[in-house]
Amino acid sequence: MNLPTVLVNARIPRLAFATVSTDDGAAAEQALPHLHQLGHRRIGMLMGPADHIPSQRKLAAARALLERLGTPLSDEMIVNGLYSLESGQAGGSRLFGNGATAVVCASDPLALGAVRAARRAGLRVPQDVSVVGFDDSALMSLHRAASDDGPPADRGDGPDGHRALLSQIAGTAAGGDELLFEPELVLRGSTGPVAA
Repeated sequence: MNLPTVLVNARIPRLAFATVSTDDGAAAEQALPHLHQLGHRRIGMLMGPADHIPSQRKLAAARALLERLGTPLSDEMIVNGLYSLESGQAGGSRLFGNGATAVVCASDPLALGAVRAARRAGLRVPQDVSVVGFDDSALMSLHRAASDDGPPADRGDGPDGHRALLSQIAGTAAGGDELLFEPELVLRGSTGPVAA
């Protein structure tokens, strides 16, 4: 139909639509070295649904990076779920039960669920286990949990998404352009050295 269209959060390879999203690979590449420097070698990945492209990007980057660091990511350290507090709690329980000393979560609600799972297991954050979220939502500033932030004040429905759409309408931009935002790791108190 040739309607100007902008996708938010993930490109669809077979469709030449403009896309505004966070560089999910870069998010993983910030969180994992931080945890690795703190001594964590059993790092769990608590992701969204397996077919969700941002989770796939984070997981692919995590696999490659942990392989380079000499601590390959095992299947028991990966849990896929829904983007909810309950799913984070269930996934966190599973990962901590499998021996994870740190968990990188694909969203802040998942991270808050993982924190809840740690507490229910008698673990303290960050003294016993570390947790990192993603999105840097207002919830995380209330909780003091580390989080990778996404596009500053823009998830694609803000100024940059609007500009991309208006450029297409004006005929000044190609439909397949992708705008990736570089995330920034925000440390607040949910990560610490691996427990002895």
